Amino acid sequence: MLSPQWLDELRARVTLSSVIMRTTKLQRAGREWKACCPFHNEKSPSFTVNDEKGFYHCFGCGAHGDVIRWMTDQRGLQFMDAVKELAQQAGMEVPRPDPVAAQRAEKRAGLVDVTEAAQAWFVENLKGPDGAAARDYLKSRGFSGAVMREFGFGYAPDSKVAIKGALSQFDENMLVEAGLLISVDNTPPYDRFRDRLMLPIQDARGRVIAFGGRILQAKEGAAKYLNSPDTPLFDKGRTLYNLHRAGPASRQSGRMVVVEGYMDVIALANAGIADAVAPLGTALTETQLTMLWRMVDVPVLCFDGDAAGQRAAMRAIGRALPMLQPGKSLGLVRLPAGLDPDDLIKQRGKAAMEKLLTEPASLLEALWSFERDAQELHSPEDKAGLKARLLTHADAIQHPDIRVLYRRELLDRFSAFAFPQRAPREWKPASFGRPVPQPLTPDAASRLKRVISGGARDEFARAVVHGLLRFPAEIIRHTEALGQLARLDPKMAETVETLLELSETLDSRADMAISGERGLPAPPDQTRYAFLREGTNPVDAREELAEAVTLLVERPALLAALEAARGRFAEDPEGAFAEQTRLRERLATLNERLKHFGRKKAAIAAETEISREPADEPVSDLETD
Repeated sequence: MLSPQWLDELRARVTLSSVIMRTTKLQRAGREWKACCPFHNEKSPSFTVNDEKGFYHCFGCGAHGDVIRWMTDQRGLQFMDAVKELAQQAGMEVPRPDPVAAQRAEKRAGLVDVTEAAQAWFVENLKGPDGAAARDYLKSRGFSGAVMREFGFGYAPDSKVAIKGALSQFDENMLVEAGLLISVDNTPPYDRFRDRLMLPIQDARGRVIAFGGRILQAKEGAAKYLNSPDTPLFDKGRTLYNLHRAGPASRQSGRMVVVEGYMDVIALANAGIADAVAPLGTALTETQLTMLWRMVDVPVLCFDGDAAGQRAAMRAIGRALPMLQPGKSLGLVRLPAGLDPDDLIKQRGKAAMEKLLTEPASLLEALWSFERDAQELHSPEDKAGLKARLLTHADAIQHPDIRVLYRRELLDRFSAFAFPQRAPREWKPASFGRPVPQPLTPDAASRLKRVISGGARDEFARAVVHGLLRFPAEIIRHTEALGQLARLDPKMAETVETLLELSETLDSRADMAISGERGLPAPPDQTRYAFLREGTNPVDAREELAEAVTLLVERPALLAALEAARGRFAEDPEGAFAEQTRLRERLATLNERLKHFGRKKAAIAAETEISREPADEPVSDLETD
């Protein structure tokens, strides 16, 4: 464990400005240094570095920290990686936590020597006669010389013993452990990479820890791409290709792009898009998602437009859903069918790629689109299957608030898709020439009167019921929520059952559905609720009604959860108490929202009506009396 004293000594031995000026141009300003902030775009310098105090600060965006914070926030390193790099610069030895860990670290350091030597050898091979085919391939891809040097392309010759001879200074077992040789029982170890274009895979500090190789001539049974196996240096589920370069670039762009493979990363870099990373032969893992969320709040996943790319996107969504937190999500870009990033840039230019990356679909929208289009939806059974899949995804979300919001949003989309707005029914002329709707039967009117007067006794619940009667299509849209309300609040069960049963026959004309002429109780204060107020925009009214339905269901849900938490008190007193406290806070917030629901909008509406009144109206005799 690193002591505060040791960390203070490390900070004292490293000059902050010397570290920062490696990537940011600093100008002397008295005892300090100044620059345009590397954490946000600005035209005049507001970023200062003070070596005496040992911190940097931006007066524009508030970025602040010491030399270790700089390495983690600007360079994208893990804390220990940052400490180790700074300690090496300062000539300090990082305290070893225990002998076993120290032995592992020493072993890893030795393997880095192996992989770095192998990388240098691969690069030299690319320049020689054996690398001609690899050079031709790179030329056909249109990669610039600068990009080829930056990403460290090399070549592995078509030999089973070449690397063993080239790196004879290392023990054969080290080459096996580094993943460069394959060891099989009763067979001498042989080269893993043969006749392949080679790419180094680097960690967040830029050290070579593994390799990827692309085949140049198709061979039966040979994989197109071959990566190093997991080793003491390399864990493919914990590594993102190009993170050490994309991390600093993302701090300038405020974005992190995730593509399918390392050749896609290099194609984007070749076009000037430097903030891209890729997983290494696997779907995005939970660890990789956590690494991405440390860099940006909403990484953008950009997968190929073919079926395999869409399956990869869905696997990533499935991994992300349980991990969602407030403010942390994913954006998704679906490339045109049959195109990868390189194809799109070559056919339509960098601007087309940038446009897609700046307008990603939200995770929720992508999830809905993928499931809706996953199969033909001809029958009610097909549609029910879609609904079940959507709810399964929503239920996978661990954060309670996000889970509830996803359920509501997905069910709203499902209802609009499965139950489209019906055309208005025909109106029949009355004997006195005014059109009237099809009348409710006396039995239906009687049932509505009973449920409104009985079950839904409080004003807010009665307002919601009246609103649903005024907009009968909303009953179908909120079937799921209303069903939950009936289960949680028995006194509302008959009301919900009646609404669902009559939803297909209720007339959609607001002035008739709740008309006093039909013997129904008058609605609550119509000025308070937009969905009851005459003249309200129907879209606004339905939006407020949807919010009201959610609040109506949420209160009994919280009460049920609170009761369940009380029941767990004997088994887990501490956990149950904490849960009760959290639920009581949410219930208090909900009650406050219910107390003020609609009043602010009603006040705004009243002010709007007053502003529309004509000025200087004549005063009648009655008004002056």
